[in-house]
Amino acid sequence: MSSKTFYPSNFDLHLFHEGNLFKAYKLFGAHIQNEKTYFVLWAPNAKKIRVIGDFNNWDGSEFEMNRISAEGVWFLEVPVNLEGSLYKYEIVAQSGRVIHKTDPFAFMTELRPKTAGVVKALNGYEWRDQEWVNNRQPSHIYEEPLAIYEMHLGTWKRKGKDENDLYTYRELAEMLIPHVKEQGFTHIEVMPITEHPFDRSWGYQGTGYFAATRRYGEPKDFMYFIDECHRAGLGVIMDWVPGHFCKDAHGLHNFDGNFSYEYENSWDRENYVWGTANFDLSKTEVHSFLISNALFWMDYYHIDGFRVDAVSNIFYWPNRDGLEANPHGISFLQKLNKAVFSFKPEALMIAEDSSDWPQVTAPVHQGGIGFNYKWNMGWMNDVLEYMETHWNERPEKHHLMTFSLMYAYSENYILPFSHDEVVHGKKSLLDKMPGDYWQKFAQLRLLLMFMIAHPGKKLLFMGTELAPFSEWKDLEEIDWHLMDYDMHRSFNHYFTKLMDYYKAEPALYERDHSPEGFEWIDVHNHKQSVLSFVRKDKDGNTLLIVCNFGEYGYSDYKVGIPEEGLYEEVLNSDSALYGGSNQVNNNLIKTFSDSFHGQPAFVEINVPPFGAVYLRRVDKKGRN
Repeated sequence: MSSKTFYPSNFDLHLFHEGNLFKAYKLFGAHIQNEKTYFVLWAPNAKKIRVIGDFNNWDGSEFEMNRISAEGVWFLEVPVNLEGSLYKYEIVAQSGRVIHKTDPFAFMTELRPKTAGVVKALNGYEWRDQEWVNNRQPSHIYEEPLAIYEMHLGTWKRKGKDENDLYTYRELAEMLIPHVKEQGFTHIEVMPITEHPFDRSWGYQGTGYFAATRRYGEPKDFMYFIDECHRAGLGVIMDWVPGHFCKDAHGLHNFDGNFSYEYENSWDRENYVWGTANFDLSKTEVHSFLISNALFWMDYYHIDGFRVDAVSNIFYWPNRDGLEANPHGISFLQKLNKAVFSFKPEALMIAEDSSDWPQVTAPVHQGGIGFNYKWNMGWMNDVLEYMETHWNERPEKHHLMTFSLMYAYSENYILPFSHDEVVHGKKSLLDKMPGDYWQKFAQLRLLLMFMIAHPGKKLLFMGTELAPFSEWKDLEEIDWHLMDYDMHRSFNHYFTKLMDYYKAEPALYERDHSPEGFEWIDVHNHKQSVLSFVRKDKDGNTLLIVCNFGEYGYSDYKVGIPEEGLYEEVLNSDSALYGGSNQVNNNLIKTFSDSFHGQPAFVEINVPPFGAVYLRRVDKKGRN
């Protein structure tokens, strides 16, 4: 496009239809230039299109768009600056039916239940996160601690019970950021904030892919939120849903009287589980739309990456017997990841994938899908099944806690205890634990110490730091009142100590994706339900982890260790400071020079009931 006009160039149109216009948001939608407003829309099956809005009393008779490409791009120039105006597209289908649609590229929309787009320029925000941007290096991603606080903005804290009694992006920035920092996290992951009509879809059924939801403010308010996160040293990850979309009448579904964005075949189109429509990933224009959307959030909002929802729904064709690979979905994901990393090499691209598709986190040029992380759903399911089992029956399920190391290095994994595990009757993490009040807390502390010690980055859902008995109530704020109770305060004290130690101990994160960073000590003690293993940093320093999933504690518990020397207990989940029975190891621990567990030395330590112990060698090796 020249500086004199906004009229789309043939080259841009060619790239869009080819599936390679990765900044389509700079062309499509409503844009203001030289005190004029330009509208550009893709609607290949439309017979006629008019722009309607509050600026023409919703009468588009004199605002008819011109079709400028055979493949269905439409254009209109309005000789007025329409900043802040409401608008929609009035589309006449081939059948003659008249449809009113929200602009798929609208940068802002009305607050639900209203659905019109708003002409909005996104330029002009003065970013102050340059230090964060400059310090992000792609080579650092895998060897740094990564602790993600997954959250739903509308139910972290609420002003009141009405659906609109919500804190704004700016208000949340002032309250949320100090809390997340204090709790020890490195990143915030926001559940989808793309515009969506139904609150209880949590954003996963979207209609406005380029519009940050108006529930919490306007676009520059969300920019401020991310800016403040970065200035505080917190990354921001956004849940993103490129597989399927909401079928509400004003959205993408049946957009121009036909199925432009979704598959035409109903068997491929309909997502019966969620009541949504699947994107037709064989269409190149859909590629341009979705890949542009990912780059848009990184470009205009400085988003650090995406947790890509329901990847298995893209890998495989829906509604078919067995698992049948969808070649269009696979090639789209590879193309997406290549484009994202070309634009932002340090981005986090995280696949929420429950399948066993191989090489999800391998580079595309090596035949992989190209993500750099994948949720370890197998680990999560196995571990929660084990923890929900009464301790008397755990010896028979010991394998659930050890199997993950058979594949822990096949992908770059994140260990997730997400919102999906604490909603819809699944119980909170605390309430999943069997036993009485004290036993539940002890086992939750144990579970989190095991999680932190296990190879893989970490994700926890908001509220975990409070140890709620109630599962997530998605219309109410999390249970802040629990901090009035001694046991919950003690748990939170433990939680922050654990997270701080995770970030301070290189053995717990530097070699997450290398088998050289992990070694079993005793994987076979199913009778006592005890596991012991070591984590090692790049300098070879050893951290010994002992986890006891049984009800009995042990004094002078004998554990093999790879290196002789003096050891100290750096963390014990059973400390009285955290609400435990205080079966701790206060003194320095000397190794014995006899072999045990196949190791050249051993230690004898206190191992508490339902407890975990971290031991660190005192005379650590030097670090470069």
